[in-house]
Amino acid sequence: MKVAQIMTPGPTEVRENVRIARALATTNPDLDLQFYEFYKETCEKIGEFLKTNNSTRILSGEGILGLESACASLTEPGDRVLVIDNGIFGEGFADFARMYGGEVVFFKGDRKRKIDIIELEKFLEKDHDFKYATVVHCDTPSGVLNDIDKICPLLKKKGILTVVDSVAAMGGEDIKVDEWRIDIALGASQKCISAPAGLTLLSISEDAFKSMEQRKSPIASYYCNLLVWKNYYEEKWFPYTPPISDIVGLRQAIDNILEDKEIIQRHNYIAKATRKAVAEAGLNLYIEDGYSNTVTVIEIPEGISDKELLKHMLDEFNIFIAGSFGYLKGKVIRLGHMGENAKKDKVMYTLLALQSSLKALGFQCKKDMVEVFLSEVEAR
Repeated sequence: MKVAQIMTPGPTEVRENVRIARALATTNPDLDLQFYEFYKETCEKIGEFLKTNNSTRILSGEGILGLESACASLTEPGDRVLVIDNGIFGEGFADFARMYGGEVVFFKGDRKRKIDIIELEKFLEKDHDFKYATVVHCDTPSGVLNDIDKICPLLKKKGILTVVDSVAAMGGEDIKVDEWRIDIALGASQKCISAPAGLTLLSISEDAFKSMEQRKSPIASYYCNLLVWKNYYEEKWFPYTPPISDIVGLRQAIDNILEDKEIIQRHNYIAKATRKAVAEAGLNLYIEDGYSNTVTVIEIPEGISDKELLKHMLDEFNIFIAGSFGYLKGKVIRLGHMGENAKKDKVMYTLLALQSSLKALGFQCKKDMVEVFLSEVEAR
């Protein structure tokens, strides 16, 4: 199998030391008490970069497992759930809430802009009788970034538990779980964390655990039940056998993040330079406000097929970027500059491949994207 350079908005490139860590000899994670210490220490490291004293856990399943687990664990039949929606994944939370009997109420925002805090505040003045609310930090299909530092404190002020999908932001955007009053923060291994796909990482507040413990009906799942993880360490019992090699690799990836003191700043300037290069080339950014530092979403020029463009980049330059899906299918392409992908040389080559492929398909850029990108990066 020919391996391309992956510049998609997840999965991302995986550093060699993470790959090597996953190949180390392992033990029986259910019986070896040393692994309980290793798992606990890894969770504490996750808490360090999430800036939280809340409980942190690693679940065996891609990030969607985290989203469903949060809804499964909090939702009882008839519970009112506020779904804050300005994108595909924002809207998608409703499916999980309904699946477990929740009555969903939407707060809908402009899908090309971040959530308007003033409008949300007005909405909550009229109606705030919700058990919990869901919000997406970075909506990967569109690249819109929401101000969870303002949204979550506002919700908590109204007595609403907060569930944040930070899968495409965690590790590339700042996140302060305790200060921003996030009850459940959800991430995944394959995005900015730059480990292989297959793990969910999350933090759970005491308020969230208390809500689960006070349920009148049992949680309608086992694999998606967060409450069964509460006392794993004291009881030296995992709900299911942990994927030990994946967790060893994740530990190395978390160490990589903690050692990189400039990681948020690097994502910031790489993203700004990418957006400037795209705009000055005469291409249109999809969103108008709330730009993410982990993914740039670009409208496809008229007359060019997304499939043809992606194929040309892969065939001629061995570069993988992504299209989108849902209401954006066939309309945009997505560049992932997150985690190990948020590096100057990798983004430069991606922009070169994009510009050359666009030219081959009939679109001439107004400016050289690589020159604009480099000029912006070096001027920081």
